[in-house]
Amino acid sequence: MSAPEQQAPAGGGPAPDQPPGEAAPVDEARREGADEESADRDQPQDAWSARRDLVDHSPRSMSVGAQARFGGGTVSGDQNNVTGNQVTGDVIMGTKTVYHFSIPGLSTSASASGEVPAATLERLAEHFVADEDVVAGLLGRLRRDHVLVLSGARFTGRRTAALTLLHRLGLSSVRVLDRDTSPGALAEQVTADDEDRPRGYVLCDLATRRDRPLREPHLLAARDRLGAHGYLIVTVDPAAVWEDVPFAAAWRPPAAADVLAAHLRTRTDAETTAKLLGLPDVSAFLGRGHQLREVAAFARLLARHAAGTAGADDVAQFSLLSLESQVQQWFEEDESAIHLRDKAFLVALAAFDGGPYALTAEVSDLLYRFLQETWNRSLVPEVPVFGTHIGKRLQLARAERYEEDEHTEWGPVPQQKARFVDERVSYVLLREVWTGHPSARPALIAWLRRLADDGRPLVRTRAASTVAVLARTDLPSAMALVIEPWGISKRFRHRLVAVNALTLAHLVGTPHIPRILDSWCEGDDPRLRWVAVRAYGLIGPERPRQALAALRGAAHRLVKDDPEGFDGELGRELAEAVDLLLLSPAGDAALGELRARLDDSRPVRELALHGFLSACTHTREDERYGDPLVLAWYSRAVERGASGAADIPFLWRAALADPRTTTRALAVLQDWVLIADRATAAEWALAALLPRLVTTPAEYDRLSHLLRTMPGEDGAPPPVVAARLHAVLPAR
Repeated sequence: MSAPEQQAPAGGGPAPDQPPGEAAPVDEARREGADEESADRDQPQDAWSARRDLVDHSPRSMSVGAQARFGGGTVSGDQNNVTGNQVTGDVIMGTKTVYHFSIPGLSTSASASGEVPAATLERLAEHFVADEDVVAGLLGRLRRDHVLVLSGARFTGRRTAALTLLHRLGLSSVRVLDRDTSPGALAEQVTADDEDRPRGYVLCDLATRRDRPLREPHLLAARDRLGAHGYLIVTVDPAAVWEDVPFAAAWRPPAAADVLAAHLRTRTDAETTAKLLGLPDVSAFLGRGHQLREVAAFARLLARHAAGTAGADDVAQFSLLSLESQVQQWFEEDESAIHLRDKAFLVALAAFDGGPYALTAEVSDLLYRFLQETWNRSLVPEVPVFGTHIGKRLQLARAERYEEDEHTEWGPVPQQKARFVDERVSYVLLREVWTGHPSARPALIAWLRRLADDGRPLVRTRAASTVAVLARTDLPSAMALVIEPWGISKRFRHRLVAVNALTLAHLVGTPHIPRILDSWCEGDDPRLRWVAVRAYGLIGPERPRQALAALRGAAHRLVKDDPEGFDGELGRELAEAVDLLLLSPAGDAALGELRARLDDSRPVRELALHGFLSACTHTREDERYGDPLVLAWYSRAVERGASGAADIPFLWRAALADPRTTTRALAVLQDWVLIADRATAAEWALAALLPRLVTTPAEYDRLSHLLRTMPGEDGAPPPVVAARLHAVLPAR
């Protein structure tokens, strides 16, 4: 079942029945209406909330939260890995070595058919690992029924199990049948009973469809032809279509560690095997969820390493290189092997790794339509509505489904999510698509632009993280084709995605991002200056002095162009960038820099005081009556004897005394008093701070007047805490 959907190509291209250069009127009207609706919903978002969305929705391999310096960890400027996941620069700019995984002596061709050499069967039997009770049960069924259907995921050892079972029966011949054999032709592929030459047959990966299922009569006909001395094993995927098949058994793969040990024992002695299994690189390999065919190949490499013909680097790189080979195979396969829709899902999962499965499937269908248009514009893009098997999709992608809370603006909600078993897949896959298949770029760019205009923060953040990987791979193209067009867009959403893309690109080790921001900040385009200023607030914590220097330069430029510029949009952005720097792990350094340079000039002073007051508005977990973050910072600084114990009161006194910030400073301080009325910890912290804000009669009068006259909330009587706080002020 499918649902045709007419959609104009990305960028306003013609519909299939329109002459080149003309857009279908209906599609053009639909697009214009969607654009107007999107523009109506395009509301600015403050830097603090935008940073929270970036932290909440970035992929697990880009730790923008506790693991990154602009959120609570360390990321050095020349680092090429993502903290905590060891996704090295080689993942992005890696080699193109290709590993081919197969069983020696046994062809993997889809059309292969013929007898399996006895030496191959012996070799497989040596390496075979399984629960012997399970094997005994399968052998008993095979001897009784002569036909067995093994159902299990691909690359889990089904074929090895089938061949080994037949080998254990002591058959004189084992033949592999063409996998293109239809269920109805099974009986024709096996020979009649021959007592002198008992024979076994294996049909791997039988292809079934809804209109061509495997039925019991197909297997009974084959069994009749096999007679008393013939045996047949058919392997199928869990999603295979069958009806009333009584000879089926589920296949459960052995543990990768057991398979690796079995292979090593046939190639090395016990002591060497134990040493190899204890290598850190071996443990890391086994933790990546590699397929059994890759485990067998790794065993061969380890044996060569033990013999001195392969180095330690070969062992360390094998996991990544085998992953790269798998990704290349996915996109080099023709449509008969992996459908274009499945390839679109792989790309979408790379972008939305760890995101809700339903959302990933939704955006993958959008990418599929764009890819269809690139492939053949004369066809109407079609997306099947039903019939997609989730398990089969995730199996192809080496991914898993799980349940986890997803952050939303209303709080966490449970979601069914999907992620790659190996977190490196996203990087390898996106690099492969961007650099190895340039013809897919127009569709990918159109898809990313659509995602950037989505109303969901998760979708926009993942568009940014995807472009960050592309920038790490090919910075000039990513800048010219995606990031710069977003940066100069009149829409806030697009510019915010550009900010996040540059931030995440810097996080994963893309060079020259600070240089790009410097040039944009010094340039004439106000939109690019806006992008640069906001990005400084995110990447600045790893280089706070340089970031503040750039922001001071932008402040001078702003006041020069407009003396009242700090009341405008860019002025607020500059203050919020300082706000983010202050509340980052580099806060102490930024705070000291603000104090030291406070009197350099009027723009610098306004930048410092507006940024400081902006930081003072934030509370823990953004709760209305949560502890003010700067107030809690002051308490910790006093306890530790840190510089903030002097710097915070200094900037508070400056903000209260400056005519341009006095009103706002008093309003923020009034909010702190209201919070202290509900939280004892905040009251004690504020009681410790207020005496430090009084060094002159004017300062006393200002604070005394506030505490004596401030109203309660919504016209309520003054908070009782105000009188207690007034009592801690030093005598005038």
